[in-house]
Amino acid sequence: MLDLKPIKTAIRQAALLTRQVQAQHLGDAAHKAGHEPVTLADYGAQAILARALSIAYPDDGIYSEESAAQFLELVTPERRAAIVALVGIVLGEPVTESGLVRWLDHGRGRETMRMWTVDPVDGTKGFVAGRRYAIAVGAMESGLPIAGLLACPGWPSRDGMGALFYAQRSAAYAESLAGGKPVRIAVRPLPGLSGVKVAESVEDDHVDRAAQARILAAAGLNRPVIQQVDGQDKYAMVAAGDAQIYLRLPKEAEPRHRIWDHLAGAALVQAAGGSVTDLDGSLLDFSRGPILTANRGMVVTCGGVLHERLLEAIEKVFLAPPSAS
Repeated sequence: MLDLKPIKTAIRQAALLTRQVQAQHLGDAAHKAGHEPVTLADYGAQAILARALSIAYPDDGIYSEESAAQFLELVTPERRAAIVALVGIVLGEPVTESGLVRWLDHGRGRETMRMWTVDPVDGTKGFVAGRRYAIAVGAMESGLPIAGLLACPGWPSRDGMGALFYAQRSAAYAESLAGGKPVRIAVRPLPGLSGVKVAESVEDDHVDRAAQARILAAAGLNRPVIQQVDGQDKYAMVAAGDAQIYLRLPKEAEPRHRIWDHLAGAALVQAAGGSVTDLDGSLLDFSRGPILTANRGMVVTCGGVLHERLLEAIEKVFLAPPSAS
């Protein structure tokens, strides 16, 4: 079993940093190649998480979203100094720019038996807009998830501090981001065919809403309750029983699902007793590098008959070739 304590500490520190970035109005996004947004929070949080992995598991490889070269290219010297200072405050120790740059690329390009994924701000558009987002760390062996951690600062918790979810193998837990006693979580099966709770992406690029509606209807699911949420909070919702379904129905012919967007969430749902497959019903294969090239789309559910119903509906509605006219 992995010792997740140092990673839990780091993910809490990363969550604190993201909140500090928002409070200091440093969350304005730049854009990487491909026009994806990136903020100072992405770089600072990744540095904190990679630093923890470099200490706890120094020989393991890491797939991480951001890079040192990108940081040096996109961020002005003044803003680099600001995030270096903020990381130092959060860690409680002096931090230099060279140190932060070194952490950003730790484990990059290293292929090992056990690999980690780091998504420092999953749902950057949500973060910039003041919506929910997640901080995600996952671990895998032989392309299969073995552990996952999700910090969800915007989770609607009783103490208003957000939630931390983590899992290994067949056990999943939740606790306040502020700390406290962990509670074991499990998926909540659908008692009937009416009122199923569906978590879906806020961004239109990430979901085909019309196709999803047709699939739910074909599966016999009446009056679904749709909840739009950014980032891997959607996986946590299924794992914790706050939703029974999350579908990722890509609009593009060859989707490029990045593994750091899904590994931690998949580990959490599976450990909580749920099911995670692609649209064909195959397990997600995380062994092929940073892109899930063997999979198209995601079907995330509380499992059992519901999952099978959805796969059958997807085959009929979404995957079936168009009929000849």
